[in-house]
Amino acid sequence: MPLDVAVAPKTLTSTLHYLKRGAEKPAYYRIEPPPGVPRSNGINDPQEVTIEDARGRESEFTLDRNGFALVKAPTAVADFYSPDEIKRVYYPEVERLVRDTLGASRVFVFDHNVRNATRPGMPVPSRQVHNDHTVNSAPRRVRDHLGDEAEELLKHRFGIVNVWRPVRGPVLDSPLALCDARSFTDEDLIASDLVYAHVRGETSRVAYNPAHRWYYFSEMQTDEVLFIRVHDSANDGRARLSFHTSFENPLTPSAPPRESIEVRTLVFFPPAR
Repeated sequence: MPLDVAVAPKTLTSTLHYLKRGAEKPAYYRIEPPPGVPRSNGINDPQEVTIEDARGRESEFTLDRNGFALVKAPTAVADFYSPDEIKRVYYPEVERLVRDTLGASRVFVFDHNVRNATRPGMPVPSRQVHNDHTVNSAPRRVRDHLGDEAEELLKHRFGIVNVWRPVRGPVLDSPLALCDARSFTDEDLIASDLVYAHVRGETSRVAYNPAHRWYYFSEMQTDEVLFIRVHDSANDGRARLSFHTSFENPLTPSAPPRESIEVRTLVFFPPAR
């Protein structure tokens, strides 16, 4: 379906899972936690919110204004469940797409996730309102992956952009909700630890704020991707991030489980002139 086609919007109400702000820094263990330590010390805060369908208004939403954008992007990938094909075919596709769409000088894919609740061992859609990084962990990603080049690259504008695509369309189960960057401030973010065997990462959870405005794009197809701004070092008035979550779609209670892939990219821009 071409972008900005007039359709009947499927605006809805659903429960989104925020986090209550507490005395301790939230932490979630992706490994077995030490004895006596809970896997998560976060306090779930479910809230009923309106999620507005942005179908037919796609061109209104941009990374710089809203922190997310829908992009038409056919792919040559035949099997998204083949790690080799993803790295051999899809990574270069995504790097070109992000570079050409955003005017970047360089794009580096650093990982990906395929989600499918029906396949054993695969991650399921996240129900937590979150952003994948913080202002501290974003530059750390550059240092982790680009080594000796990192310090020079970090002198100029850089960002992290997630590229999210349905593996099978249309997406009816667990669509992705995105919060408009114009409706929140950094005060809503809660820095949270994500603990793995050999590293302690930092992500952002989110405290509820009734001012938040949520959107989704109904019935996304495999030739569409969402660009989600996770971080941007430019502090010039543009959106620096957007947070997101999947949600239970009350309009499609018996839909087959969602299948999707998100690719995470480091994005570098030419020096300002």
